[in-house]
Amino acid sequence: MRVLVAEDERFLADLVADGLRMQAMAVDVVYDGAAALRSLAERPYDVLVLDRDLPGVHGDVVCRRLAQAGARTGILMLTAAASVPERVAGLGLGADDYLPKPFDYAELVARVRALGRRSQAPLPPVLERHGIVLDGPRRQAFRDGRYLALSLKEYAVLEVLMRARGTVVSAEQLLDQAWEEDTDPFTTVVRATVSKLRAKLGDPVIVQTVPGVGYRL
Repeated sequence: MRVLVAEDERFLADLVADGLRMQAMAVDVVYDGAAALRSLAERPYDVLVLDRDLPGVHGDVVCRRLAQAGARTGILMLTAAASVPERVAGLGLGADDYLPKPFDYAELVARVRALGRRSQAPLPPVLERHGIVLDGPRRQAFRDGRYLALSLKEYAVLEVLMRARGTVVSAEQLLDQAWEEDTDPFTTVVRATVSKLRAKLGDPVIVQTVPGVGYRL
């Protein structure tokens, strides 16, 4: 799942982003409305965590433009104003969900996950393929009943490959879906992560390399 956090309180924005990354999500962070619009124009996101009171371009404008564009990005709007009229107004702009500050972090994670499921093609919470079981709600992976101690990125790569249902996924697609936008596109991190994932999955080798194209499960 790829998430954009748009929040001008830098400490809060970075805290939210770090926490979501611990849930194996790829998270980008911006601190004003103009930067949010640029990021949204450059790549698709499953969820936008949007502070309503952004400087420069107001969060309401960001929300309205994204909704008018017909994007599938789920919008979770954050604000210090928790009154019913404020929530109604935010939802009326095109937000999918609304969370007043201060919020419980576990609730934010649950709401982001729920919105992410809506924006993606419907799949069961537990994915199974070739003896591999990926338990999304618990962030656990197994092969033939054996628990796999995967890193967050290894888990994210495996999830992307399983969601692809046997089709080839390029290194660029893996980089786009499992890493943050500031990751060097010429890095070998995808190849290294796939190599470590293969080792943990064990024999027989199940992650195939398609020369010059990418990887598939």
